[in-house]
Amino acid sequence: MTITAFETRQPTVFDSFEERIEQLKQSELYREFLPVGHLAADPGHTMYQGRKIEVWCSNDYLGMSQNPEVIRAQLASTALHGTGTGGSRNIAGTSTTHVELERRLAAWHGKERALTFSSGYVANFETLSTLIAAIDDMVVFSDSLNHRSLIEGIIRSGATKEVFAHNDLVDLEEKLARYAPDRPKLIVFESVYSMDGDVSPASAIFDLAEKYQALTFLDETHSIGVRGATGAGLSEELDDHRATFVQGVFGKAIGTVGGYVAGPDAALDYVRSHAPGFIFTTAMPQAAMDATLRSLELVQAGTGMRAELNRKTALMKAELRSRDIDFIDADSHLVPVMVPGGERVRRVSRALLEKHDIYVQPINFPSVARGGERFRVTVGPFRTEAQITHFAASMQQCLHEN
Repeated sequence: MTITAFETRQPTVFDSFEERIEQLKQSELYREFLPVGHLAADPGHTMYQGRKIEVWCSNDYLGMSQNPEVIRAQLASTALHGTGTGGSRNIAGTSTTHVELERRLAAWHGKERALTFSSGYVANFETLSTLIAAIDDMVVFSDSLNHRSLIEGIIRSGATKEVFAHNDLVDLEEKLARYAPDRPKLIVFESVYSMDGDVSPASAIFDLAEKYQALTFLDETHSIGVRGATGAGLSEELDDHRATFVQGVFGKAIGTVGGYVAGPDAALDYVRSHAPGFIFTTAMPQAAMDATLRSLELVQAGTGMRAELNRKTALMKAELRSRDIDFIDADSHLVPVMVPGGERVRRVSRALLEKHDIYVQPINFPSVARGGERFRVTVGPFRTEAQITHFAASMQQCLHEN
């Protein structure tokens, strides 16, 4: 049959996706991805459309992904072992470096075992969903601002869930007290919450866990490398190691890729044996793990880096404050600059990029509540005082003009 030019296109299943994407754009929730090329020779900078620009929203808090020693470790390991493992952890993918890294991570956190995963998200999701489902009648108590990976892991487990108000010890205790003392319980929370930069009352939560016989799962994602004498996180800073499980990542302050969970030997051996996202995925390359090992060594000895990170963060806050720029002055290295309005935060972001060679990504719903749009600014220890002043002055100008 001949199709004429007058015949209309038949609807397809993909039309609904086009409609939903258009709805995202109309509601100001469509996400734009900026293609960049980070520069190893110039930490905190990237190439964009032939221009070198400053990146002020990276999770590479210490600039370790550009550290020459870490780069050399990965290059040397790649030359020796190749670019991939060729298998999952249970089929030829467990390298000697995986084993050594997990041993060091367990020792770092004072736990019996550690298990590495392809990302922090996978570490949270697979560990929580597998462990919780294995414990009959478990009740999970989850902070209301927990990361999506924690939330999804809990949901996947099918367990009863209680969401307590953010960092609210009274609400947490009220919810814990509703359940019988002998019913299995797990409290899931973070050490530093990335969108507001605030810190959890970890020791007080551990006290409640002991009082109500609950296990604890502490996500140290945004504390690893930047808090504690050796960078082991908030627990180390507080000298309080009562968390049953500690989760951490390599893709932020360590500057490589992957995530891990440290905790009791039997529990993590069970995860190793049952978690689909661990068993049925290709293991991370040994070269990446060797880079992680070297970075870990540098971070553990990096007291000076952490001190400089804190000094530069304080300087940024002072510069913003002097210009009456609204930001959350939290007790962490994260500086949320508040720019309410989905369209406005994007306009300011575009102006910073096009007029001042500054890249900072807009944060909007659902990462934050509507009306709470912001920039999550990070200030690496490698930043100069002149760069910090330039950033604050540029932000002031763009906020005024938009």
